[in-house]
Amino acid sequence: MSPTRTALLFVATALAEIVGCYLPYLVLRERRAAWLLAPAAASLALFAWLLTLHPTAAGRVYAAYGGVYIAVALLWLWRVDGVRPTATDLAGAALCVAGAALIVLGARR
Repeated sequence: MSPTRTALLFVATALAEIVGCYLPYLVLRERRAAWLLAPAAASLALFAWLLTLHPTAAGRVYAAYGGVYIAVALLWLWRVDGVRPTATDLAGAALCVAGAALIVLGARR
């Protein structure tokens, strides 16, 4: 799998997990409709399935995914929650993505 496809798969995986956790948050904290739990469960199932599409050992996938998840979560914070990430948020995310890239690209050798 190309590095671009791998990165897009990680981003899609992160979005599925975030949506799957955000919808129950809306139900429990914001008192939104309980029917939102059904798409939340579907999104978490999608998240689990997407993790299986990565062509390397599960532990390596989880480790690299963690770095991408952090960056996507900060993007969610900005675009959905309306909270602008700080410079330290962005620096931390950059370090995490660099670490994820090192894990993924190093495994290709």
